Amino acid sequence: MALKISLKMRLTFWYSAIVVLSLSLFGVYMYLSVSNELHANLDASLANVAMSLDNIIKENTIEGIRQKTEKRTKGTQDKFALFREDEKRRFVGPLRPGSEKKESDDDKGMVWSAIYQHILLEPKNYFLQIADTNNHIVWRSENLKSDSLPVIMYYSLKMQVTSDSVLVKGSSSFTIPPSIITLHEDVDSAFSYVDHEGEELRLFVKRTNNAVISIGYTSSVIENQLRQLFFALLVAFPLILLVSIAGGFFLAKISLRPVDEITQTANDITAKHLSKRLPEMTINDELGRLTRTLNEMIERLENSFIQIRQFTSDASHELKTPLTILRGELEIALHSQKSTEEYEGVLISALEEVQRLSNVVETLLELSRADTGQVRMNFEESDLSKLLYDIVEDSIILAESKDIKIIPKIEKELIIDFDSARIHQAILNVIDNAIKYTHNGGEISIELKKGKIFSEIIVTDNGMGMEEEELEHIFDRFYRIDKARSSNVQGFGLGLSIVNWIVEAHRGRIEIKSKLNEGTVFTIFLLNNHGLFV
Repeated sequence: MALKISLKMRLTFWYSAIVVLSLSLFGVYMYLSVSNELHANLDASLANVAMSLDNIIKENTIEGIRQKTEKRTKGTQDKFALFREDEKRRFVGPLRPGSEKKESDDDKGMVWSAIYQHILLEPKNYFLQIADTNNHIVWRSENLKSDSLPVIMYYSLKMQVTSDSVLVKGSSSFTIPPSIITLHEDVDSAFSYVDHEGEELRLFVKRTNNAVISIGYTSSVIENQLRQLFFALLVAFPLILLVSIAGGFFLAKISLRPVDEITQTANDITAKHLSKRLPEMTINDELGRLTRTLNEMIERLENSFIQIRQFTSDASHELKTPLTILRGELEIALHSQKSTEEYEGVLISALEEVQRLSNVVETLLELSRADTGQVRMNFEESDLSKLLYDIVEDSIILAESKDIKIIPKIEKELIIDFDSARIHQAILNVIDNAIKYTHNGGEISIELKKGKIFSEIIVTDNGMGMEEEELEHIFDRFYRIDKARSSNVQGFGLGLSIVNWIVEAHRGRIEIKSKLNEGTVFTIFLLNNHGLFV
């Protein structure tokens, strides 16, 4: 049994599923992007700080540093003099300008001001250490206390850490740190993670011609920021999802409201009330096009029902008339004494009515089979001109009783693909119809000419003609033109219906031109090569 879930709920569900998927992908992408950006910026900051410190070391090897260290032995140059002096006022990480103790302009801030310009995060979380090229520690930030950071000891073919704990306890005196990093001989710097008092540090070690610089930063700062971002996304996610679900349900309800109106109206449309139409949409969207299509379908259904009712009424009338005549004649024959000749006349009249009934039934059955596609055409390449000459001979015989002149205008040797028997039936029906509605002594012309795509069969008479509104119904079954003008015309009103079906089966068409009391022109168009269009 199928689940009874409304379209509105299904649309809301799929909309919500798409929103959930989109938010999840966005959240993962945003978290990973921010994480990569923070770590990349931190690595760039550590590398820039190392470069700045190396520049300070280089600058202190010139005359300026010699002037700052006049207290030392004359003629000696100590490129780490500034750091040795700074060591006397150890600080916890680089300080922001203005926050340090008041000192001389020359002494304040050379180290940390050079560092500060590259610091993107909290300064107090930086751990700094500078060693000489022999790996003797010259200076380190106070927050390292008695610990030391790894240095680059020598070169090897691969990077490795030489002790279980990269950052180990050292002594108060500056000696070679027990923790070293070995690198390939072409590499002078390395990034790594180390542990400091249970806290992870992001470490950058760079070996230059002047010193070995080690810089670390607390990884927990970045992790805290990422954790805050994660919880922010975790809180925003359900709120956005809730709003999206409510919005999706509201939009689905608004969008499907016209469908409910269409459904209610469609329920009121029955076989007895086909005149009703669905409400038209002012906007040319999917629902608007659907409504117009359904209204057009309902209109076709209404016309079909009207035709069916008219057909039933006309068929009943056509069948009732000969049955009534037959019944009356038989009753008279039974209740009265007649001679043999009179009985013979009654039987002949009854046979004519039976034949008429048979013709009506056979024609209706043929049209019914044609409607259901049970009748197939036998297309063969034949001479249409010869067929028209044969039809003209038959027409002359039919027209003799009304002294109507048949005028042929037939192009010779016109070879096309067609069903000879059916085209003979169709053209003869048209000519028979023209004879019935043409006055005594009139004229009927039968013309055949070949065009580029179609061959044209034109039947023209100078009979009573038809009014404009009658042309629209001329091919309707059992349709007869004004009975006051055709009361003496015999027929059932099915002949032209047969003609229209045969021509359409040949992928052709019929055109009719007529003027009242002037005559009618029937033009039948047949394809020259039917196989090109099959």
